[in-house]
Amino acid sequence: MAHDLFEAARGAMAFAHAPYSKFPVGAAIRADDGKIYTGANIENLSFPQGWCAEPTAIGCMIMGGGKKIVEMAVIAEKLALCPPCGGCRQKISEFASAETKIYLCDEVGVQKTVTMDELLPLSFKTEILG
Repeated sequence: MAHDLFEAARGAMAFAHAPYSKFPVGAAIRADDGKIYTGANIENLSFPQGWCAEPTAIGCMIMGGGKKIVEMAVIAEKLALCPPCGGCRQKISEFASAETKIYLCDEVGVQKTVTMDELLPLSFKTEILG
């Protein structure tokens, strides 16, 4: 089941706008509505003020009607098994559960699976803060 997310993330990576870092990244979310939402990193001239692939996919999910991340795949062109950065981990946790699976990919597929809790064990908890 994770293979379709890998394919979607790899396809999204092709749309990355990374002229400054030269580090394209793609992400794909399977949401609670069953749909797959994708995103790529998008940089701008005031680098590093662009945005990462993961929040791009989250924005697409929210705008598409999804509410929760069921599972997510991340791929980077130049770094196998590239995990989400720290800021993205907190953004993902806002829409995920501790058990949500995050698939880390290389050019051929999913190579490692971690849970959201493994990725960010001490995240801010939305049910506590608001």
